[in-house]
Amino acid sequence: MKKITSALAAVTLLGGLALGAGSASAAPMAISGLQAGQPGITQVRMSSSERMMLKKRMMRKKMMRRHMMKKRMMNRM
Repeated sequence: MKKITSALAAVTLLGGLALGAGSASAAPMAISGLQAGQPGITQVRMSSSERMMLKKRMMRKKMMRRHMMKKRMMNRM
C-alpha cells in the first residue's frame, strides 16, 4: 500500500514539474499577439461567406454530438 501511494506521489510531482517547466519556457509574446521571432506572419480578415461556412460547420458538429448523446441515452434504457 505504501509503495502505491509513494509511486502516485512521485508521478504527481513529476507531472507538476513537467507542466511547470513547459509553461515557464514558453516564448514571450509581443503586444500584437505574434511571437517576436516571426515577422513574416500577416493577419487576414475572414469574408462573411467564410464566417458563415465555419458557423454552419460548428452548428452541424453540435447537432451531431447532441444526436449521438440522445441515441446513447435511448440505448441505455
